[in-house]
Amino acid sequence: MELHVLPPDVVSRIAAGEVVERPASIVKELVENALDAGALKIDIECRRGGVDLIVVADDGCGIPSSLVSLAFARHATSKIASFDDLVHVGTLGFRGEALPSIAAVADVEISTRSGDEDLGSYLYLHGGDVVQQESRPRARGTTIAVRRLFRHVPARLKFLKSEGTENSNCAQIVTQYALAHPLVAFSLLLEDRVTLRTPGSGDLRDVMAQLYGTEVARALVEASYSSDTLYVTGLVAPASLSRAGRGHQSTFVNHRWVRSPLLQRAIEEGYRGLLPDGRNAIAVLNIDMPPELVDVNVHPSKAQVKFAEEHSLFRSVKEAVATALSRTRVATDAQHVAFPSGPAEQSRWSVAESAPVEEFTPSSADERSKGSSLLPPLRILGQILTTYIAAEGPDGLYLIDQHAAHERVVYDRLVEQRRRGQTETQGLLEPVTIEFTPTESALLAGLLETLAQLGLALEPFGGHSYLLRTVPAAMDVTDVTGQVREIVRDLSQGPRSDIQDRALETVACHSAVRAGKQLTHEEMRSLVRQLEQTTQPRTCPHGRPTVLHFSQVQIEKLFSRRA
Repeated sequence: MELHVLPPDVVSRIAAGEVVERPASIVKELVENALDAGALKIDIECRRGGVDLIVVADDGCGIPSSLVSLAFARHATSKIASFDDLVHVGTLGFRGEALPSIAAVADVEISTRSGDEDLGSYLYLHGGDVVQQESRPRARGTTIAVRRLFRHVPARLKFLKSEGTENSNCAQIVTQYALAHPLVAFSLLLEDRVTLRTPGSGDLRDVMAQLYGTEVARALVEASYSSDTLYVTGLVAPASLSRAGRGHQSTFVNHRWVRSPLLQRAIEEGYRGLLPDGRNAIAVLNIDMPPELVDVNVHPSKAQVKFAEEHSLFRSVKEAVATALSRTRVATDAQHVAFPSGPAEQSRWSVAESAPVEEFTPSSADERSKGSSLLPPLRILGQILTTYIAAEGPDGLYLIDQHAAHERVVYDRLVEQRRRGQTETQGLLEPVTIEFTPTESALLAGLLETLAQLGLALEPFGGHSYLLRTVPAAMDVTDVTGQVREIVRDLSQGPRSDIQDRALETVACHSAVRAGKQLTHEEMRSLVRQLEQTTQPRTCPHGRPTVLHFSQVQIEKLFSRRA
């Protein structure tokens, strides 16, 4: 075995792989540097998903001309001086590898001026080497332009996603830091389009208004909790404004965006008993705590952290959320619905005793077998808990989840329509304007054609607003704005590789009849007949079961009629 020392350029590119995973990684590092420099205004621009260009400009303290070159040297940093400093990290960036790592995989230009200098400095780096350096006039602050990302390591380009996805990732980073630092005015330009602009007023509610609209921002409740070692602040939404995905919960530790299962569970506990299954809260929380109680150096991206006092932290976040929600009784009161005997109880049990009886005749069975049914002929008995259809078959009892069953029916219909190129839609009397978050808007820009093929016709309407003109024929238009928002939000949560197929599944899910909707006997009968004709009648497109079967033997054993 032969040992040898790697050349410096190879070492630089290996180190760059830890820090620069994709364009959003660069945006994160540069925005963090701008915040550490005390910037109150940060402008970000990305083109072609950040591959062609990323620009981050700030009005921070700038870099003295004598130190600009040193900023691109390996392990150079202004943020720590000794090993002991690692346990008292009070800045967002400190690893001393971001700028040299970026320069190792792209062409970089930097223009900067510190406050006590008359002229600024300009550097151009190619392949990590400074090829041009000169003095230039400019205002205090720093502008860094990153061009032709991965030009020097083209193999990395094939691992990037579509431009829309990479733009969405960049928007996610900027959005989170805008929430973490409401005193800073952020602007984000994607493909020459303003995607996000915050006022820098210092009011978190103003940032939330930019992301979710003024109606949601007004409904948010202030959350706070303090102890000897930490201070929790932020905004939480009433349960009535819940969302399907978890992408609307943002947690920060000392104003650093972190992904923490512990904090997520604490938020969920604060909402315990208020949210239906599958629904998640809108929440933005920051925890100020002594730096020595949190380890931010466990991952190159610093997005994952470790806490020294997890139990105390969990309890504090839970208490902050629960106390805030207790001040608004709207969500809580909705949970205390009584179900007395009489009509209210009967509405939960819709047993069709007077409905016409369907016999198991050879003719009806033969007729159903013409499709691809994997179910036997069923006789509808009634509806249970306004969610499940009870039916009798020749071999026992069947319980059918009405939402999952209808989801399968709609999904198969959409697949067939896409195959034929004929989409069934319903036009709206007037176009509906829908606001999306910057992250969702960036993703949506690359999905318009796919969604249009499914019947959702959306078109840009300035900022991150879109006009909705048509929806799928099966969709309930009672709350069309909420439905479309949730479709886009659901799509923004999952992987991008299979997004067209997932769009079919998501539209089918939001077009299907909901659990809790009371159905007539004829509606139940029609739904079951349509389910029997689908390609996979026993599962929904997401793989959940549509039908549970209890055989006669199983039922007899439950009643101790059979050993």
